[in-house]
Amino acid sequence: MNCPLPQAISPKSTQFLPFYTQIRTKSSIFDCFLRLNLSLMSIFEYNGSAIVAMVGKNCFAIASDRRLGVQLQTVATDFQKIYKMHDKLFIGLAGLATDAQTLYQRLVFRLKLYQLREERDMKPETFASLVSAILYEKRFGPYFCQPVIAGLGDEDKPFICTMDSIGAKELAKDFVVAGTASESLYGACESMFKPDMEAEELFETISQALLSSVDRDCLSGWGGHVYLVTPTEVTERILKGRMD
Repeated sequence: MNCPLPQAISPKSTQFLPFYTQIRTKSSIFDCFLRLNLSLMSIFEYNGSAIVAMVGKNCFAIASDRRLGVQLQTVATDFQKIYKMHDKLFIGLAGLATDAQTLYQRLVFRLKLYQLREERDMKPETFASLVSAILYEKRFGPYFCQPVIAGLGDEDKPFICTMDSIGAKELAKDFVVAGTASESLYGACESMFKPDMEAEELFETISQALLSSVDRDCLSGWGGHVYLVTPTEVTERILKGRMD
């Protein structure tokens, strides 16, 4: 059967009913819209994600949503998107979930080799360069991931950065975001962020920014997962948000 969508939206259409009436009365037109929307969806949006990292005074926080979806269908509500590399270094992987897990396994392998050879933990700046090199190596068939890296470097100075799928780094001194909810996260973080926040204030700020942002994105949500990292401890908390 031919798709009725072109006839419905064409100026030369012979249909005299208003367009919204056609949508209501002809379910096939609505089905065409739905298929068109899904076919145009970016592969980075296939599973949905929202990741944000934010710095405070000698501390940082990194948070993500917990939803794993297949386009508009929710598959899991406890999916891990933030990974601990060592006590002062974390990475969040937005994008295609299968590529994120593959990339994480490669990073663990390279990190363990470094620790065996150097007998010390990798600095966040070094780790960011490693991630960038691995992504650029696969640039002709890239991992569809957008990493967010957060860690404590020399003298416990917080470091955060993000990069695209071929490893182009974007450094920041306040916050970085990634995922399908990134536009909402930018707005929330810009309005809520303050320099030199203490640990608990930082946790409250990043939590409110995440929850308010995923409510405006249908591909992410189902609560949040937050890591708050100081020079002496790592605190992990689960947020409960809207479950729809």
